[in-house]
Amino acid sequence: MTSPQFPPYGTPETPLLAVRGEAEIEADPDLARIGVTVTARGKDRRATLDDLTRRNATVVELIKSYGDAVEDVSTGAVSLTPELGQRGRGERVRAYHGRVHLTAGLTDFTALGELTTRLADLDLTRVEGPWWTLRPDSPVHRRARQEAVRDAVRRAKEYAEALGTTVGALIELADTGNDSVPGRPRAGFGRRMRRMSAAAEEIEPAPEPLDLEPQRMRVRAEVGAQFTMVPPAL
Repeated sequence: MTSPQFPPYGTPETPLLAVRGEAEIEADPDLARIGVTVTARGKDRRATLDDLTRRNATVVELIKSYGDAVEDVSTGAVSLTPELGQRGRGERVRAYHGRVHLTAGLTDFTALGELTTRLADLDLTRVEGPWWTLRPDSPVHRRARQEAVRDAVRRAKEYAEALGTTVGALIELADTGNDSVPGRPRAGFGRRMRRMSAAAEEIEPAPEPLDLEPQRMRVRAEVGAQFTMVPPAL
């Protein structure tokens, strides 16, 4: 048995009803991402590179020490740039600037505040974020899509009811939009290199962990649907 064929446009015998279905759901984020930038500066190229390597290793080791709370950590851009002097002739290097950028994703938001604070307390290290997000396979996306379909069916029935008739068959269902709006990142913050006395080093107390509250996500879905209607008696 073949399914009935309907024209791509409505007719008096088979009126076409086109509607849009929408849904928006709020949910807690699944993941928080932070960006970490490690820098080094010096007059000697090799010494600057060694400082950058050491600080980068310290950051990576600190992040990985949080175990399962960290879902992933990756290194992005790495640069070592010479700064040329403005005076004199020739290409005289005044200093070298090194930079490494890393990103880390955390699923444990309790550990997030402590890790962020400890990273910001490191020398010549800048921390940005967090950026809150949902996983692509989060069930929240499915709920939003299903709600959008239900909204389209509900609207179609309401329009048909206004005409004194009922909805017939579904002709087409199209996914026209599905997105999530992440929370805005908090302001980045950094810490300059601490100055220590040559006679005796003062040990600073550990900073209090930041209290970072997850920002709720808004997930939107939209569908377009076309139905046939039983011809209304107008």
